[in-house]
Amino acid sequence: MIEKIHEIKVSELKSGRHDQEEGSSSEQPYELCTICHSLGGAAILIYVITRRIEEKPHRLSRMILLSPAGFHDDSTFVFTMMEYLFLLVAPVLAPFLPAFYIPTRFFRMLLNKLARDFHNLPAVGGLVQTLMSYVVGGDSSNWVGVLGIPHYNMNDMPGVAFRVALHLAQMKHSKKFIMFDYGSAAANLEEYGSPEPLDLGEYYGFIDIPVDLVAGRKDKVIRPSMVRKHYKLMKEAGVEASYNEFEYAHLDFTFSHREELLAYVMSRLLLVGPSSKQIYGQKSLKLKGKDEQARKS
Repeated sequence: MIEKIHEIKVSELKSGRHDQEEGSSSEQPYELCTICHSLGGAAILIYVITRRIEEKPHRLSRMILLSPAGFHDDSTFVFTMMEYLFLLVAPVLAPFLPAFYIPTRFFRMLLNKLARDFHNLPAVGGLVQTLMSYVVGGDSSNWVGVLGIPHYNMNDMPGVAFRVALHLAQMKHSKKFIMFDYGSAAANLEEYGSPEPLDLGEYYGFIDIPVDLVAGRKDKVIRPSMVRKHYKLMKEAGVEASYNEFEYAHLDFTFSHREELLAYVMSRLLLVGPSSKQIYGQKSLKLKGKDEQARKS
């Protein structure tokens, strides 16, 4: 998706401007920021780090991560039970269950009808809200309200891929922000070049753009301590990172649209510019590579 954005933007800017020199063709003529929540935060970190390892441009200028996933060792008893149960049954379920989703139009229609009933019958909705909050460790997000948003309908509905859920369980079990474990040393060796999946926390030094981390004090799905773990590792690795907290539960970041969060995000976007690490990062990597070649010779 990001490469497609790059392709379109470069094409638009080239056709709309006549001041581009041949010498500046390697420079990116636009700035691109990402605002990611929860699993999206983990995904964009994986993207940036792996692109830098592969020595390919990631095209990004800044990352704003709202309660990002990645570290999950500080979580509720319910999530720990789910982790162990899922890891136990995963080998059996994998061949038959590609994803967790609501199959068939009929069952999606049924869930959609239930969601509307939850809104029309406040007592029932309140009971379901309470039960769902207990399942996720007491998080006070509007879980019932989320079911009423447009993309939950009878024709189409979000799901979670089996391997995404398994990856989350692996991260929680390992107490590290790791890449997906393919289950054998041979498979991992083929994918990553090592028998173990990459520990992404050890590669935070590759992040060459500013990162703004935001945690929710009421968030029981991804606790503030886990967001601070990202921040601590980033600062130790020399990443230009900031940390902030709001009185939010997990879904409040995307569902509540509170003015204070919108103002904060806009204030961070206004800071977009080339970071010192981004400017000199590639040069230092090249020098390091030359030094290694000199030692070998």
